[in-house]
Amino acid sequence: MRPMRILKFTLSIIFFLFLTVLTQVGGVIYLISFSTHKYLDKRFPNKGTRWVSKFATFLILYSIGTFFIVPIIAKPFGRVALPLTRTDNLEPLNFLTCFLNRNYARPELRQATLDVARQLNSRFPGTVVNYLDANFPFMNCFPLVPHLSHDDGKKLDIAFCYIENKTGKLTNDVPSLIGYGISEGPRPGEVNTASFCANQGSWQYSFLMKIIPQGNKSNYMFDSTRTKELVNLFASKAAIGKIFIEPHLKTRLKLSSNKIRFHGCQAVRHDDHIHIQLF
Repeated sequence: MRPMRILKFTLSIIFFLFLTVLTQVGGVIYLISFSTHKYLDKRFPNKGTRWVSKFATFLILYSIGTFFIVPIIAKPFGRVALPLTRTDNLEPLNFLTCFLNRNYARPELRQATLDVARQLNSRFPGTVVNYLDANFPFMNCFPLVPHLSHDDGKKLDIAFCYIENKTGKLTNDVPSLIGYGISEGPRPGEVNTASFCANQGSWQYSFLMKIIPQGNKSNYMFDSTRTKELVNLFASKAAIGKIFIEPHLKTRLKLSSNKIRFHGCQAVRHDDHIHIQLF
């Protein structure tokens, strides 16, 4: 085997693994796209055009698989897709969550989240619940990197609610593009779990804060009223078994449900989002 072929084969394996880890199904669709390469090689003599056509073909196949085929196949595995667009005041914060197949959950978790979104909107008209990472469509024990859990269809992350600093108006926008990494840290006198975990050697606990740009934080103020109501609504649902939020926020918001737990130093900080999960 020639060195160039070895290089191509190695890169194909790396790309396959990368797509599988990132999207669960992307690696398989990447392999399927190879079936079009002979035709594209004949159709486009220019190397650059061939590369573009192969990449475009993969994207088309991936999009068809992700939005039309995967949702059907996922149902027998007990998972359904969360809404791609605003539905009953629930929507993904970032469409990439859906494009990367990270928006699947058990039907009962989907229903509980839709119920909460409707209830929150009825109490605060115009409010939308933004969901973040959920789970992949298939298989338990397939990790949703970089999460430690989110592998069984039972977990879902929800964005906090915020107020625009300039106008003082309620907003459905959040300071972080991905919903993670811009935290509502502890105030003086509050429990500083992040510092405690760092002292325990948990380097990853505040890692996202170091890589997510913080410049947008000054444009928003944490909405304690709506966020408290959001947490309490989830806690009131019989299907919800656990809620993770940073201890200082549990105290500040006077949250009393025994479903609200500390997630442990082995995870990442939860003062930038809420984690909910089924029993």
